[in-house]
Amino acid sequence: MERKLKIAIIGCGGIANGKHLPSLSKLEQVEISAFCDVVIEKAEKAAKKYGTLNAKIYVDFKKLLKDPSIDVVHVCTPNNSHIEITVAALESGKHVMCEKPMAKTTEEAKMMVAAAERTGKKLTIGYNNRFRTDSQYLHKICQRGDLGEIYYAKAHAIRRRAVPTWGVFLDEEKQGGGPLIDIGTHALDLTLWMMNNYKPKSVMGTTYHKLGNKENAANAWGSWNPEKFTVEDAAFGFITMENGATIVLESSWALNSLDVDEAKCSLSGTKSGADMKNGLRINGENFGKLYTQNIELDAGGVAFYDGTSESDPDVEARNWIESIINDTEPIVKPREALVVTQILEAIYESARTGQAVYFN
Repeated sequence: MERKLKIAIIGCGGIANGKHLPSLSKLEQVEISAFCDVVIEKAEKAAKKYGTLNAKIYVDFKKLLKDPSIDVVHVCTPNNSHIEITVAALESGKHVMCEKPMAKTTEEAKMMVAAAERTGKKLTIGYNNRFRTDSQYLHKICQRGDLGEIYYAKAHAIRRRAVPTWGVFLDEEKQGGGPLIDIGTHALDLTLWMMNNYKPKSVMGTTYHKLGNKENAANAWGSWNPEKFTVEDAAFGFITMENGATIVLESSWALNSLDVDEAKCSLSGTKSGADMKNGLRINGENFGKLYTQNIELDAGGVAFYDGTSESDPDVEARNWIESIINDTEPIVKPREALVVTQILEAIYESARTGQAVYFN
């Protein structure tokens, strides 16, 4: 049997325990042999549940990266630390899976791409919604050209009242923003991927802090502290692409709306359209008549092995590890994730200045 890949987890909080560790622990090709967190108890707890018998514990990621036996690092820390940890991990000879979004800024994301290309190590970003059954199916339809030229799209990331009140989600300094950079990033990534269009021309954006200042507000995860709510509670973007296509991006953790959807997109092409809002639907015209087709997707789905059911994080982890073992490109490519960050940053900049942001 071939040697198993040794995985290190840096940041042992919610996303590591809720997504990365459960999915990695199901893979026979890996062993999780190092855990790092600034709160050592978190690293110890994760290691006890998911680690090898001799798993190492760290509070300083730089010490962890000196271990030559580590093959792969998963970066599950707040957004402001993605750049430092990812670049250091790549330069120490590790492959890196970094949680979304890629970075707080375009400049940081570019440095991450450059480090991956300079070192020849693989880098991917945790856009796990690409691995959903409906996402995989719709992507194949788009790739085949069934929709024709996709010239208008909407990226949906709207919650009525589901503000994450734990961790650093409400901290602008650590996260770089609120719902736009947290859940809007997923919707935008899906939309660009479906369109296979990564050439933005201009962006107009607005952000709002209208509901975050309310005390004792109804919320899925309990009321928030308005004084600590330093990010936007809603953000919207109008994006034009070099080829003339238009994307409307909507994102909010708290909005007075019943039209709620998260990590979904709607696409309009010259041949037909598609949306993920009520299951997967295709709409178009045949023989002078309009039609709507509801796509029934079984548990197996396109991305999965026949007869088995995997969650999208499971499929994401398996695809990522297989890309390392087989030396193939990961599904989520660094330069694609970079464009997502460019557009998000432009929406924030446009919201601040009231002016459109133009790309070179």
